[in-house]
Amino acid sequence: MGSTLRALRALVLLAGFYLLGVLLLAVLAGTDYLLFAHAPAAVATKLAVVSVLLAIPLVRGLLMLRTPKGEEPAGLPVSEADEPELWRTVRELADQVGTRAPSRILLTGDVNAAVSEDARLLGLLPGRRLLCLGVPLMQGLTEAQLHAVLAHELGHYAGSDTRLAALTLRGRVQLLRTIRNFEERAGSTEARERVRQERKNARAVARGKEGREIDTGGAGITYRVLARVYTAYAELYLRATLADSRRQEYAADASAARIAGRDATASALREIPVLTGAFGFYARSYATLGTDAGLLPPRGQVFGGFGRMLTARQLELAGLRSELPTEPASPYDSHPPVADRVRRIELLPADGRADEAHGAAIAVLADEERTFAALEDAVLTDEVRQLRRAADWPELLDGAMAANLAALNTPLHRALALYTKDRPTLPALLTLIDNGQLWQLARRLPLSDEAVAAKGRAFREFVRPTLHNSLHSMVMAEFSARSRMRWEFSWEQSAKARLLPPPGSTPEDGAPGLDAAIALAVDTALADSPDTAPLRSLLPPAPRSPRETDAPR
Repeated sequence: MGSTLRALRALVLLAGFYLLGVLLLAVLAGTDYLLFAHAPAAVATKLAVVSVLLAIPLVRGLLMLRTPKGEEPAGLPVSEADEPELWRTVRELADQVGTRAPSRILLTGDVNAAVSEDARLLGLLPGRRLLCLGVPLMQGLTEAQLHAVLAHELGHYAGSDTRLAALTLRGRVQLLRTIRNFEERAGSTEARERVRQERKNARAVARGKEGREIDTGGAGITYRVLARVYTAYAELYLRATLADSRRQEYAADASAARIAGRDATASALREIPVLTGAFGFYARSYATLGTDAGLLPPRGQVFGGFGRMLTARQLELAGLRSELPTEPASPYDSHPPVADRVRRIELLPADGRADEAHGAAIAVLADEERTFAALEDAVLTDEVRQLRRAADWPELLDGAMAANLAALNTPLHRALALYTKDRPTLPALLTLIDNGQLWQLARRLPLSDEAVAAKGRAFREFVRPTLHNSLHSMVMAEFSARSRMRWEFSWEQSAKARLLPPPGSTPEDGAPGLDAAIALAVDTALADSPDTAPLRSLLPPAPRSPRETDAPR
């Protein structure tokens, strides 16, 4: 379907929304006319009031002509002077696609690329164009794959997709507004009816009578009926417009394959879901690791570290690239399934371009480190930017883990506080174990029905795993508080705790042996006949108070 026919259909669907509202208003007006002509005046007047109340959301939907502009994503605008190579690449690809280049380029902090156009007259006239390009996306793509992504996005311009988006967006916004208005009025009517019935019941109870069951099933039913009418039209509208969106994606993929090559386009489609998952993991496990402790990665490394993680985990990521997402298709999806898009591209004949441009896409930027730092200033909130910067990643990890351990709140912590009515500490727990109160304390833990019913040895077996995990965490927190723990930072795998031996010990007394000894001592403390002595002997001594430190010898 050509852009002219798609524009015509979008206009017809948008007009259908207004026509539906006019028809419903006409039905209400005709009903009122018949009521005043044939029904008693009192009845007609009451029903006319109801008609007016129903008409208000209809009229509001018809008069809300202005479509709210979407907010521009947070990002770093770059001029041609800032990034000459990137702009040159985009302009050359736009010429090959056969479309006008974007007016602005915005570098963003997500794994995405998108285009938009500030079209006028409901998209009938072109406007300023914006290309959003995610820096994390560029960190994971080759140069050829980046060309495929850019050619795909520029293909949306060539197909007038961004101009017609204004028409379809108008209809979606108006429908959702109208449905929401009816649902809000139905909810308000139901709430008023509930209050009325509750007051009536309260008066009946005050007179010694039994109140009736609250029933608001009929309240707001007319609003709900009209909401269902618009919901039905919305489903038709979304099915039609989103089907167009999926066809536009196929067309843009074809444009990318023609310009950048079959293999680069298919591999880019395979790579994007992998990068999306990898960046989510990176953000959780690295970039925001220290925020609770008031720490940020070194300057420029909030985004710069992602490339380092990708390099370190290439083998792990290679396995993910062979597995395409298998999400189920829906008529309300704006994009076709990735697997289907890749299959279509890979069925195209070979074009002999498999060996083109294997360099890193991020190299197209004039100064990667400068861009990483500037992007942080553009996308991070003022509150986040005010956090203290760690000197390096190991310092960030140590600070974050120390803060997490200091704020530890396990089920055992909560049970101990409940049992002792005091602050839960490891010394207090060990004293309680020595006094033979461990299993009474365990009854305060969150328990399954089976554990609650169990007694004796069976009960101890049920609760011992929870006790072991919590006590081990408390011991680790004690080592951390006494500066006897370091964390081994790695881009390839999860961080590992390294327990430091006491000052003056030999290298043979290092972390691995100490860690095993702690695990054994925890088991001994939680045995059927508990013994805390081995654990107490391993714990680092508490620091002396200033008075003790300064006392004369």
